[in-house]
Amino acid sequence: MSIVLALGAAAAYGISDFIGGFASRSTSAWPVAFLSAVGALICSAVIAVTTPGAATVTDLAWGALAGVGSGLGGAFLYRGLAAGRMGVVAPVSAVGAALLPVVIGVATGERPELVVWLGILVAIPGIWLVSREPGAGDLAAGILDGVLAGVGFGLLFAAIGQVPDEAGFWPLALAQLLALVTVAATATLLGVSWRPSARSEVGLGLLAGALASAASLGFLLATQAGLLTVAAVLTSLYPAVTIVLAATLLREHIHRAQAVGLAFCGLCVALVAAG
Repeated sequence: MSIVLALGAAAAYGISDFIGGFASRSTSAWPVAFLSAVGALICSAVIAVTTPGAATVTDLAWGALAGVGSGLGGAFLYRGLAAGRMGVVAPVSAVGAALLPVVIGVATGERPELVVWLGILVAIPGIWLVSREPGAGDLAAGILDGVLAGVGFGLLFAAIGQVPDEAGFWPLALAQLLALVTVAATATLLGVSWRPSARSEVGLGLLAGALASAASLGFLLATQAGLLTVAAVLTSLYPAVTIVLAATLLREHIHRAQAVGLAFCGLCVALVAAG
């Protein structure tokens, strides 16, 4: 069940990124990021209100930390996009999002089987190849934004993974609230507008947020049903979903390296499932 939930989270994140990226083509990425955070907050709050649970102060603190990580991850990811370094920032951040929870999971006592470790090792180049755009330029140009975004997303995964079953979903709602505040604050500090101006971007932004909320919920349930290390790596395969959607719906070309990355991602899933 943990594997199914984590893959569902990857699919939801991948679709959310596709929709958000599509909406950002006709406007700035920051308003879309803000609307996505609003949509995620609304959905998470509805889930929290309608689901029983008793979150402690510690549980809410984990949720708050996850929200800061989500907001910072998105902020540096979008800064890389705005600077034209997305082809470098995206793969670095995606790999970072997978590796940090693995390190924390192992440090807290998780011990995946050998075949699962093989799947994790296969996933890293798979995520990198799928996310990286050919001709993306000098790696050093986007390495800082990529590392910071990866730390942010990795912190999101690691912190959410600490929320127990009995806490309900208020920690998740709090995470989405702080992510929204962080996106708006970061955009303001960078001197760019986060306020939506085009009516067409509102619906797509909110839909992307609703899917991101569903993804976060799926990841949380996956960590509660299984290992953080496994859930984080499988969820971090989301760029593969985005690439496949772009190729199918927008007729974008899948480059050879990306095709190899997709094969690695598939092998990762098979190995983890076998373990």
